Amino acid sequence: MNRIGVPRVQSLVSLRIIHRLRALERATRPEHPDLAAALARRWEELPESVRTPNQMLGRRIAGCEGTQGVFPACNLACTPCYHSREANRVRVDGDHTVAEVEAQMRLARELRGPSQHAQLIGGEVTLLGPEAHAAALEAMIRNGRKPMSMTHGDFDYDYLEALALDPETGRPRFRHLSFAGHFDSTMRGRRGIKRVRGEAELNPERKRFCAMFDRLRREHGIDSYLAHNMTVTPRNLDQIADVIRECRSYGFRMFSFQPAAFVGNPSRWKEEYRSFDDDDVWREVERGAGGRLHSRALQFGDPRCNRTAYGGFQGGRYWSLFDEDDPRELRVRDSFIAGFGGVDLDAPLPLAAARLARVAAREPRLVPRAVGFAGRLVGRMGGPGALLRKRPRAVTFAMHSFMDASVVRPAWEAIERGEAAEEPSVRAAQERLQACMYGMAHPEDGRMVPGCVQHSVLDPRQNARLAELLPLHDRGA
Repeated sequence: MNRIGVPRVQSLVSLRIIHRLRALERATRPEHPDLAAALARRWEELPESVRTPNQMLGRRIAGCEGTQGVFPACNLACTPCYHSREANRVRVDGDHTVAEVEAQMRLARELRGPSQHAQLIGGEVTLLGPEAHAAALEAMIRNGRKPMSMTHGDFDYDYLEALALDPETGRPRFRHLSFAGHFDSTMRGRRGIKRVRGEAELNPERKRFCAMFDRLRREHGIDSYLAHNMTVTPRNLDQIADVIRECRSYGFRMFSFQPAAFVGNPSRWKEEYRSFDDDDVWREVERGAGGRLHSRALQFGDPRCNRTAYGGFQGGRYWSLFDEDDPRELRVRDSFIAGFGGVDLDAPLPLAAARLARVAAREPRLVPRAVGFAGRLVGRMGGPGALLRKRPRAVTFAMHSFMDASVVRPAWEAIERGEAAEEPSVRAAQERLQACMYGMAHPEDGRMVPGCVQHSVLDPRQNARLAELLPLHDRGA
């Protein structure tokens, strides 16, 4: 090698080292810069009333997302049903679904950054063939989303296995699947039980649903996160506690409750849904958990819309992640928000450890506070002896309260005009929409729309257009 060649090689080696160091620095950054920017934008958009110390929206997450207009059809009949009258007049078309999901998730990534949770929701997701379902999930992942498939749970293991495995190699195409199963007595038409008289009759269906995913883990090594959704009406309000007590050991990681609202098809509004309030529902959830749920420790969006309590069970004992009445716990929370922000720890262990180290460096108070917090948390779980005897199970309880369409429409129209409504209920709806946690991407105009607006205002005319684009008499892909 001549004298000129040696410096050139040394220079190339140095450039490669610098390039790798820069790549390592970017990969171990606690927050992706796109997400940091999206969080800052979302925080600025929030009404002043919800910019509270416990607020996660705009500080920890940019918001949850759902797909819209991809397969507005279902093979069950529910009272109430949030689909408009025009739903179920559209064929389920795999090519249409995948193309729409790709476009919507691309926009969501642009507006909200990476690593956000998104629901593949329509209708009933398992009306999609397994290949189209898998392709839609892959499109979501490709665009930086953490997808969850929304289902009534009335499908078989063969479908789940076909979704999870590559048809050519038989190997897993996903290392993890998230599903939310909706089970409640307002639903009609399940294969195993056509008409349900009470929630207890659905427990075998709930158990079968969880068992399919347990089998998938045993046979193929694919783990899962399972959520349980339940619409609450006057008829099943007093059955919430029994559902939680019976089903908390089945394998669900979340129990989510939605008080019924006057949204969707009016012909399916069978009861006076406003005869109880959110506090009534939450009391029943606490009764089922067997302990107080500390929902004010962490807030997602407007408290009139969402309540969330993190905790779990140690044997039959409920423990709360945070004690919202203890100032020490709130200081831990504040340090957590300051240190972690939009940090995504869903990464290989060495990468996650490097991100944690950088978080500790920028928020040094977090480490000693975390040590004290861990000791208190172990105490809430029953002490070290209890942990040695049985592994704790994390379970999240949530409640999502939708608004009636009659108040959403004028509130959204006023927002579109840039006006603040004078009528108190409409003004309150405006505030809730501005702080909405759950948005749906609309590539045609480049914006995210609150979920209540989607169901109350946009779905009817959108589904009418889809009925022309995807008529039932044509065969879908």
